[in-house]
Amino acid sequence: METILKMINRMLLYNSGGGIGDALQALPLINALKNEFKNANFFYLCAHENHFNLSLKDLNCHIETLNLDIKYFGFRWWHLLILKKKIKKYKIEKFDLIIDLQSKIRNSLILKMIPHKLFVSSCFNFKFSKPSLNIKKKNKIYDNILQAVNSILNVNCNLIDYDINSIENKFTTESEKLLPKNNYIGLSITQGNVYRKKEWPLNNIVNLCNKLKQCNKTPVFFVEKKNKELKNKIQELIPYSLFPEHESNLSSPALVACLGKRLDFVITIDNGIMHMLSLSKVPMISLFGPTDSEKFAPVYEKSIILDSKKIHNTKNISSITVEDVLSAAKQFLNY
Repeated sequence: METILKMINRMLLYNSGGGIGDALQALPLINALKNEFKNANFFYLCAHENHFNLSLKDLNCHIETLNLDIKYFGFRWWHLLILKKKIKKYKIEKFDLIIDLQSKIRNSLILKMIPHKLFVSSCFNFKFSKPSLNIKKKNKIYDNILQAVNSILNVNCNLIDYDINSIENKFTTESEKLLPKNNYIGLSITQGNVYRKKEWPLNNIVNLCNKLKQCNKTPVFFVEKKNKELKNKIQELIPYSLFPEHESNLSSPALVACLGKRLDFVITIDNGIMHMLSLSKVPMISLFGPTDSEKFAPVYEKSIILDSKKIHNTKNISSITVEDVLSAAKQFLNY
């Protein structure tokens, strides 16, 4: 065991997913690897930017960026033609272990050109790994990846949830100031990308909030400060709604995570806010339509998933009714 731990000095994690949610989903795996390989240097490569050193920096998940100066790394076949020159230019040393956090064959092929000793990729049921593996897959990709790492290195890592107490205290203090009372219900209704329709109809949101008001619940919306048009529209339709982020000088996913601790429960679509709030383990009802709930939905105690594909046999998230959501919320409403 000691020999293996000493052997892993440089580790590279590649995430072809570009969103904050993709980065947050990887946190339990990153925590597990850092806990096992305490003396290793960790590097992060992604198709867009290293959120851990930018928008997620307040979560204090320190991981270096591997800079290859290749935009959308792995998403263009011609990256195969320039990667060797980039490796030489930036003097990239061999990695002891490279882990591909996604499962796109083109990206994994390009990634595999970076010098390495060991390689983990879920492509072709992990047969693309080095050495080749045959992993019995579970629903969550990070469970599968950790199983592969355990197999290759003969270790016994377990996923480790993010500790919200790692966040600087000023964000907790601010969240308590913004939401000082009880009976708050969080709502996140906007999607990050526009490629798939993941948003639940606004008229459903209005009807839901009016019904929740009868239970003395105050709706708390998570809407970006730049999206003032939507904020004003919601306030016009739901005058008693709150927008805590718009009342604060702080702007950070760390604040969103801490605000999660002030809520009775959350109703959210599949987006980055969902993953930020899940860091607090707040009771959650997540609504899914075209995206894969088994892959993306947070799973923990008091996390309820409403997937239109399973409930109504359609990818249309609008098929999820207000009654569906209220029925799921009964255990959180105490009535």
